[in-house]
Amino acid sequence: MTRVLVTGAGGYIGTTLVPLLLQNGYDVRAIDRFFFGRDLLPAHARLEVLVEDTRRLAAAHFTDIDAVIDLAAISNDPSGELFQNATLQINRDARVRAAEMAKDAGVKRYILPSSCSIYGFQEDGIIANEDSATNPLTTYARANEMAEQGALPLADDDFCVTVLRQATVYGLSPRMRFDLAINGMVYGAWKTGKLPLMRDGSQWRPMVHVRDTARAQMFMLDADASRINGQIFNVGSASNTYQIGPLADLVASYMPRPVEIEWYGDADRRSYRVAFDKIEALGYRTEKTAKDGVAEICDALEANTIDKTVQTITLEWYKELARWHGIIREVELYGGIIEI
Repeated sequence: MTRVLVTGAGGYIGTTLVPLLLQNGYDVRAIDRFFFGRDLLPAHARLEVLVEDTRRLAAAHFTDIDAVIDLAAISNDPSGELFQNATLQINRDARVRAAEMAKDAGVKRYILPSSCSIYGFQEDGIIANEDSATNPLTTYARANEMAEQGALPLADDDFCVTVLRQATVYGLSPRMRFDLAINGMVYGAWKTGKLPLMRDGSQWRPMVHVRDTARAQMFMLDADASRINGQIFNVGSASNTYQIGPLADLVASYMPRPVEIEWYGDADRRSYRVAFDKIEALGYRTEKTAKDGVAEICDALEANTIDKTVQTITLEWYKELARWHGIIREVELYGGIIEI
């Protein structure tokens, strides 16, 4: 696999994945709407950048492509609930169609990054594996599962389809997000010295560093097709599965000033754990833990190279773009505003 098409290349994971692919010798065709800026992917001789919506992909986009990593999605539960139709169009329909077009174009591999959120919350003591019953609770999770169901049957001897169910992602990225659990905890503790936490802190959550999930996607480009074709793999590790209380203590320990944990609400019984044995059996291992993510984000905040803005909160930025679009449509005439 030498030439890779990455959709959603301008997003939180995409802006980490694309440089990693380039560093490892791949040619990359990067497709995105670039809602968060076109400058997040530095120019490179082996990088082709196309501004396009995945709902409008054509056969030409898949020409001379060996593999597709289909990241493009309306991300996170709040965005999925506010933009339900778009979430189903992009996260489900566009990805299934991309898989179909890739197969028709002779692409050899299609990798679908999905989410462990499709398991929903499990009973105490249950550790969900890839064969466990799913229970998607949100539009985002349901769309992921339906994309899986549409893409996996396309697998055959000439077209390798692999689904990666990612744990909750964290860590520093060029397209930074502070609406993810660890990232948001770090910012709140760093900025205010307070860390609000729902009782009682014993809840389990599986996490994965953004670079590690990007590595997992790249790993599948060269993995033995006979072992991954038509298969689902959870992405994360037991060492990255945390109880919320100890995780908050870890975050607090890296802050440059004392942090007070503020408990609120009734005990949160939503708790789930996920098994990662299947992907580890292929030889894949995560390299980073929450300590690494907390430290790198804290260092970047201290150095003033990142900050929490409306662009780092996905739902708020989508809402802001929609608001601007409405304003422009009201005042635009003859294709312009002041200049026409």
